[in-house]
Amino acid sequence: MNLISELGTWLHDVFVAQFNGWILLGFVAQGMFTMRFVVQWLASERAKRSVVPVAFWFFSLGGGALLLIYAIQRQDPVFIAGQGLGLFIYIRNLWLIANERRAAMADTE
Repeated sequence: MNLISELGTWLHDVFVAQFNGWILLGFVAQGMFTMRFVVQWLASERAKRSVVPVAFWFFSLGGGALLLIYAIQRQDPVFIAGQGLGLFIYIRNLWLIANERRAAMADTE
């Protein structure tokens, strides 16, 4: 019984007692970041093949940026490095997609 009581106390301390605006931002950011997988999965199911829609990169960028802000506030160097590097990758992919679309538009003119 003591283990259950300790687990209940721990859950309260982690999820309730320290809850504030930053924790809320962290959950919103993680939700956005998770949506990229949902969007990719649904697009792949529709196409019956693996695809990565543009929305995947926008959710990655939005969620990654919010998670970076959260990580900076929490002063977590591992999280800061991981999300910071990810932002460059997301921006680069969006840049490549934009260039590809511009080239395709130029070819049709």
